[in-house]
Amino acid sequence: MAKSQSPWRSPWVLGWTALLVVFFIANGVFIYLAQTNNPGLVVENYYERGQDYEKNMLKRRAADPGWVMQIQEPEQLEPGQPAVFGFELKGREGEVVNPDEVVLRAYRPVNAADDFEAPMARLRSGYYEAEVNFPLPGVWDLLVTVDKGGEEYSAPLRVNVGSR
Repeated sequence: MAKSQSPWRSPWVLGWTALLVVFFIANGVFIYLAQTNNPGLVVENYYERGQDYEKNMLKRRAADPGWVMQIQEPEQLEPGQPAVFGFELKGREGEVVNPDEVVLRAYRPVNAADDFEAPMARLRSGYYEAEVNFPLPGVWDLLVTVDKGGEEYSAPLRVNVGSR
C-alpha cells in the first residue's frame, strides 16, 4: 500500500504559495508607500471648489474685457539658471491697459511645495518682465495674472525646464 504524500511537498504548490505571498507583500508595501508619501496635490475643499467652478467660469467669461495677453518665454530654460519672461498686454483695440499688478505664478504639477511666484516689472507701456529661477527640471505650468480694479485675469503657459 502506497503512502500518501503531503501536497506541501510538491514544487507546484510551493511555487504558487510563494507567488501569492510575494503578491501580498508587494501590495502591502505599495499601500504603505501611498499612505506615507503624500505629494500634496489634493486640496482640502475639493468638493466646494468643484461646485463653484462652472458658476465662476461663466462669470469670468461674461466679465472678460477682451484683452490681448501674450507671454514671451526664453528659448532655453535650465534649472538653477535665471530666465527672463516677458508679458505683453493690450486692450481689445490695441489701446494701453494700466493694471494694478502683474504677477507670474509657476506651478509644478508633481509637487505643490515647489510652486512660487514673481512680480512682473513694467518696462514700457503694455510690456512687463520678470526674472525667474526654476529650482527643478521638468514640466511647469505658468500663469500670468493681471489685477485691475479688483478683477483678476490670467494667461497660461506650460514650459519644460531642462529639456534640450
